[in-house]
Amino acid sequence: MAEIRVGNAPCSWGSLEFEGLGGQPLTCERMLDELVETGYCGTELGDWGFMPTEPAALRAVLEARGVVMVGAFVPVRFADESAHAAGAEAAMRVARLLAGAAAPDHAPMVILADDNGSVPARTANAGRVTPALGLDDAGWAVFCRGVEAVSRAVRDATRLPVGFHHHCAGYVETPGEIAALLRGTSPELLGLVFDTGHYAFGAGDRDGAATRAGLDRFAGRITHMHYKDCEPEVAARAAAEGWDYFQSVGNGVFCELGKGCVDFPATTEELRRRGYTGFITVEQDVLPGMGAPKESARRNREYLKTLGL
Repeated sequence: MAEIRVGNAPCSWGSLEFEGLGGQPLTCERMLDELVETGYCGTELGDWGFMPTEPAALRAVLEARGVVMVGAFVPVRFADESAHAAGAEAAMRVARLLAGAAAPDHAPMVILADDNGSVPARTANAGRVTPALGLDDAGWAVFCRGVEAVSRAVRDATRLPVGFHHHCAGYVETPGEIAALLRGTSPELLGLVFDTGHYAFGAGDRDGAATRAGLDRFAGRITHMHYKDCEPEVAARAAAEGWDYFQSVGNGVFCELGKGCVDFPATTEELRRRGYTGFITVEQDVLPGMGAPKESARRNREYLKTLGL
């Protein structure tokens, strides 16, 4: 069986795709050095401009550290048809960069997502959204049409794989919304990036059962895994006190691996049973300036070693 490799991402260091969050400047060189020092061999791209945006320069910073580019997160306002063209342009820009900087043994993934955090009602109710806050049939048709168009453009131009990242504070958060997206898109064009922490938070999971069920339910479309944990007491407090998404993250809803409700031993066993290969990307979403990212990355990696990863 091919080895499962373990990467991490700039968001674990507080480099997030949301504007206006502030925090101390973080260079990609420092982040990559700390990634390697804490035991990872792959990375995601992070925000456009965080890492070099020219393929040779990006390849140089990665190869100097023996790091593989795993993929890149591309948020698009898919619910707004007028934003689809700009979304396709952004995805193609990223895809061409990834294709030019790819390692010989790994095709990086273009990871599409909603423009999370941009719809006030969804942001305010992350972790507890109701169907009334979701898209109607016409809205889903627009959303899925945009996802397929962008996926097809990336595939046809670069042959890189494309996955969709369900994510809290966006229109694809709950298990039902994930199912709606997958029903409306072709498996030949789009895989699912299954994020254990976002799934747990979005499903209202408190003991790991819902996330295990989601892994089984969507197994046929999962093409990449994000390992993220969810602290159930923080999630419960967020619901009780009406925190928005950023308050929840700032209060540590995405905790270090093994300290929340996600059943990583069972998840890892299931991935192996299904013959999953490639990368698992660890993500511990934190806001800029939160915590000690390098030490959290180290503890997360040590935890995964106990699972044989």
